[in-house]
Formats: sequence, C-alpha cells, structure tokens
Amino acid sequence: MRQDISVRNLYKHYGSIQAIDDLSFFVESGEIVGFLGPNGAGKSTTMRILCGLCSANAGCVDVCGVSVARYPEKASEYIGFMPENNPLPEDMRVREYLNYRGHLKGLDKHRRKKRVNEVMEVCDLERTAKNKMIHALSKGFRQRIGVADALLGEPKIVIMDEPTIGLDPHQILSMRRLFDQLRGQMTIVISSHILHEIETTCDRAIIINHGKIVASGTTRELKQQFFPEARYVISVRGPINVFEDLLRSFPDAPIAIERQKQDSNGFYDLEVVTISSIPIAAVLIRSISVHPELELRSFEQKQPHLEDVFLAATKPSWSQSSTVRVLNKNNE
Repeated sequence: MRQDISVRNLYKHYGSIQAIDDLSFFVESGEIVGFLGPNGAGKSTTMRILCGLCSANAGCVDVCGVSVARYPEKASEYIGFMPENNPLPEDMRVREYLNYRGHLKGLDKHRRKKRVNEVMEVCDLERTAKNKMIHALSKGFRQRIGVADALLGEPKIVIMDEPTIGLDPHQILSMRRLFDQLRGQMTIVISSHILHEIETTCDRAIIINHGKIVASGTTRELKQQFFPEARYVISVRGPINVFEDLLRSFPDAPIAIERQKQDSNGFYDLEVVTISSIPIAAVLIRSISVHPELELRSFEQKQPHLEDVFLAATKPSWSQSSTVRVLNKNNE
C-alpha cells in the first residue's frame, strides 16, 4: 500500500532542548493513526514539521511522495491541518470565514461554494451555526469549524491536533462518526489526550516520549506487547496463606499478587497476574469454589486499555511502586 506520510530520522532542537530525536515512522494511504505522547513529548512539533509550518534540523519528511523541506508549497496542497489552539477571527460569521479560507486555499467560486456547504453539513454547522458570529459560539462549535477548515480543500491527508478537546459527549460521538465516514477516503493523523477516542477511532497508534517513538502498532498489538500476561481481579475470603498455596499449585504458570487489601468483612481484594500466557481462569475459579477454607465473592479478568499501554510506554517505572510478590515453589 502507498505511504502517504514518510518520516525518516527526524531531528529538531530548540537551543539545548531536543524536541525530536531520530524520529521515523510512516502512515499508509487511508489509515487513521493516533499520535500520542505526554505534554512536551514532541507531538505538536512533529505535526508542524509535517505541515511545513516549521523546519527540522535534520531528517526527511515526504507527503504523497513530495519532500516537505524542498517543496513546502506543493506538499501543503495535500494536507489539511487543524492546530491545537484553533485561531479563529471573532468578527466573522461561520460561512463567511469558511468561504474566505476556501479562497486562500485556491478554490474557484463554484467549487468553493459547493465545498463550504459540504463541510458545514458534514461537521453539523449548516443547521445551527452557519450565519452566527464566531465570537458567539461555544468551544465545541469552534472545534467543528477547525475540522471543517481542515477538510475544505479535499486534502489527501488531514492532520488534527486535539480535535475533540472541549467537545461534549454528543459532539465527540458525532466526531467519531465523521472519522468513520472519512475512513479510507483520506489519511488522517489525530493527536489527542482522550485515549478512549484514539482506541475507538484509530487503526493504529504511535506513542512518542522525549521526541522518540516508544511504541507503535494496533491497539491489540500494543496490549500484547506491554501486557502479555493475564490479569485477574479476585475477591476471596479465607486464610491468605491457603490461597497462596493454591496459586503455587499452578507450576507451569508463574503467578504474582499485586495490590492486596482486606475489607471489614474479611475478604481479600487481590490483583493476580500470570507471568505467562497460560489460561488459568476456569481452573482457578473451580479450585477456589470447591476449597473448604476459601470463599469466592467475585472473579474478573482485567483487560488492559490504551491508557494502560500509554502509561507503561511513557513511564517505564510506573509499576515499580506496586507491591508485587511472585509465588513459586521456592518462596514458601
């Protein structure tokens, strides 16, 4: 499949601060990719370089086969960009502003009118906001104007920096439907701190930290990479040493206990982790249920989310504060 975006060995520094450090990745045609990272990781800088709004110190960026560094004006024809802090003129009406933006993008009068109507309909602006002054609109409507602007020139690539920030749940759902509608028609790169939306919307995620890629892949691949083990949340009553002995009876599946606490009714709330991928849920439930000294209140397999992957990828030491006890034959 054709690569609409190709980034190779990209570097960017501001004085002594290394914003981007040997960054390389690609985005295939029609993909929706989430671009993630903590504040200061280099996301916005990378997006601005992709759009030709600032230059790199070293490396190559191609969009649709065109070098952004050598031919920035040509490359910009392929890209629609929505910045994080979406600057809008307060004293213009929505339709007036989008018509003006279409003129700047080089759309002729007939095509401009058609595209303004289309993007206002797609972004749910036609019905409620088309003739309103921008200063009178909420943050959510302003975000929609930014998305409409990015789509206006029918670009092959759309890059959006925090497109859902400030939107209410209904608006976020509307935005998700919009991305689904555009899937396969445009290549979309989305930066967002709302990880659930990235997990739901994107085909793939790229996570950067300190200007470097620390993880890349589909949500399923990332979960498997960072959490290959199975995790269970168990509430059980009885002697804890008896429960530990029971766990030791699974010699082929080393097991660790994390975050152990006991409530006022004598139940231990435990997070149990199998270090290997051997499935033990059914056997463990049965073993606890028939044990004369143990009472099972609840048993749930814990599924990791993209948020867990994000924390693990960007803060490798996050789990070191947890109390982990590995149970095996040798730690009786």
